[in-house]
Amino acid sequence: MPTEQTPEFEKAVKESHNLKSKPDNSELLELYGLFKQGTQDPPFDESKTPSMFDLKEKIKRSAWQKVHEAGVEPEDAQKRYVEAMNKLKVKYGLKG
Repeated sequence: MPTEQTPEFEKAVKESHNLKSKPDNSELLELYGLFKQGTQDPPFDESKTPSMFDLKEKIKRSAWQKVHEAGVEPEDAQKRYVEAMNKLKVKYGLKG
């Protein structure tokens, strides 16, 4: 069951699509892991493991697994996502 999302988290997710420049891969993976842990749709333990040939999905799942195994609760993941996006907004700026 998906976790309820805070208004701040929903706003940060929308803003992530409006950064003036694309964040680097490590920043994107951090956001991805926090997003997946924050939404729990599906929960990590119920998610499909990507094929060994799907390297991109394996890397993304690994970023999520790192957050999950650190014991980060969904609500905390949402807060961390908002904090990470605030830093990226300062670094890259927002369109329009």
